[in-house]
Amino acid sequence: MADRKHLDYSGAVEILMKYDFDLICIGLGPAGMAVSIMGSEMGLHVCTIEKDRIGGECMNIGCIPSKSLLRISKYRHAPLKLKEMGLLDDAVIPDIRSPFPRIAEYLHYISSRKTMKMFEKVNLILGEGPASFVDPHTVTVSGKTLTAQRIFIASGTEPQVPRIDGIGDIDFLTNQNVFSQEEIPRSMTIIGGGAIGCEMAQAFSRLGCKCAIVHMDDYLLPHGNRKAGDLLEGVFREEGIEVYNSRRLVSVQKEGNEICLYTDDGIRLKAEKLLLAAGRKAALEDLKLENAGVAHDQYSIRVDGKYRTSVKHIYAVGDCNNQVLLSHAAMHQGMFALMNAVSPFALFSYRNHVIPWTVFTEPQVSYVGMREGELRKKGIKYQKVTVKYEDYGAAIAENVSTGYVDVYTNYFGRVYGVGIVGEGSGEMINEWALVIQKNISLLSILFLAHSFPTMGFLSKRVAETWMMEKMKSPFLRTMCRFFYRKM
Repeated sequence: MADRKHLDYSGAVEILMKYDFDLICIGLGPAGMAVSIMGSEMGLHVCTIEKDRIGGECMNIGCIPSKSLLRISKYRHAPLKLKEMGLLDDAVIPDIRSPFPRIAEYLHYISSRKTMKMFEKVNLILGEGPASFVDPHTVTVSGKTLTAQRIFIASGTEPQVPRIDGIGDIDFLTNQNVFSQEEIPRSMTIIGGGAIGCEMAQAFSRLGCKCAIVHMDDYLLPHGNRKAGDLLEGVFREEGIEVYNSRRLVSVQKEGNEICLYTDDGIRLKAEKLLLAAGRKAALEDLKLENAGVAHDQYSIRVDGKYRTSVKHIYAVGDCNNQVLLSHAAMHQGMFALMNAVSPFALFSYRNHVIPWTVFTEPQVSYVGMREGELRKKGIKYQKVTVKYEDYGAAIAENVSTGYVDVYTNYFGRVYGVGIVGEGSGEMINEWALVIQKNISLLSILFLAHSFPTMGFLSKRVAETWMMEKMKSPFLRTMCRFFYRKM
C-alpha cells in the first residue's frame, strides 16, 4: 500500500489517503504502454488494465498486422513487376489465399516473447474485461476494485460506422475483424480513402482481390494534398483498383452472396465483402466517466495542455482525446503526460513537437510540418523546392522512380513543411521532422554527408537545389568570381 496525501480544499482539511497504486492505466496500446513502462521504471507502483490483448489495437488489429499484410502482398506482386521490366517472359503469380494464420503467428511471437518482458514491474490485469470508474480515484474490473492516486485513460478508439441506409443489416469488415478472415475474398468495396482504406486496398488487390475505394473527399489521403492523392490514385488504377472520389453513399444491401453499395449519383458497387475505413470514434462507453466527473462528448475526452481531464488527477492520452490519431503520437502523449505528472513545473505537450506521418502504400506517402494550403492560409511567405525520384539515378536503377520530395522553406533555409511520396519516404521523413523541430537550416542539410546511393540522398538534393537557385543571383555570382580571383 502506498500512503499519499490528498487535500480536500472544500473543507480545508488535509486527509491522509491510502491507495492501492500510485498509478492505474486503462488501456495498453501505444499510449498506455508508454505510461506503464516509464512509470514502473520510475519506481511507481503501477497497475495496467487491458480488456483484450497486450499492445491494444495497434499491435493486434492495426498498424502491425496491416504492415505484415502489405509486405506479403508485395512479395506476391513482385513477379508482375519483373515481367513489367522485361525480366520474366511469363510471370508465375503465387496463390496466397490465406496469409492471416502467418500474421497471427508473428503477432503471438511479438506479444508473448518480446513485449511481455517490458512489463515485468507492472501489475497487469489482462483479458479480464473493461475497466469502469466507481469514483475519481477508484476503478473496477472483473469484480476487482482498485484505487490509485492518479489514473491515466488510454482506451483508444473504435471504427466509426457511417450513416448509410441498410448498414445495420450487413456483416461488414473493419480493422477489428479484417485480419481474422479465413482467406482473401474475391472482391471487396472499401468505404474510406484515408490511410487504412488505401493500405488495405493495395494489399488485398495485390493478393488477388478485386478492390474499389469509394469516399466523400475530392482525392485520396485528404489529410495530405491533392498532388499526392492524384499520384497514388494513378498508381492504384494501374494496379486495377477502382477509385470513386466525391461520392455520397446512400444505401447498402445484400443481394445473394454479394453486398451492393449505392451512391447518390447512381453508381452501384457490388463485392463479396465490405470494409469500413471511414473514421474513428473514442471508445468510452465502458469507462462510465460520469462516475468520475470526467467531461467528454461522444467523440473524445477533453484535456488541457498537460493531458489532464476536467478531473486534474485523471489524464487522457492517445486517440481517446482525439487530438492526433497516430500511434507514435499516442506514445509521445503517454510519455509527456507522465512527465507532466512527475514534474509540476514543466509542461510537456505534443503541440511543441512536430508529428511526422506515413501511409505505407507503394509508393509511401509521408508528411511533416505545414502543408502548402496551411502556409497560404497563414500568410507565410515561402518557396517550394522539389526534387523528383525520376531524376535520381539510384531510383531509376532500382525501378522506384515514381515520387517526389517537396520542401517548403524561406529565403534563409528555414523549413516549414515537407511532403515525400516515394520509396523509403517513411524513413526519410524523420530527418525532416528533426530539421523542423530543431529549426535546422537547409545549409546544414547541404553540408551533411548523406549515404549514397540511398533514397535519403534526395534530401541532400533538396538542399543542393535550394542553394543552386540562390547562385542565380547576379550579386552572389559577382562576389564568388571576385573572391576566387583574389585567392
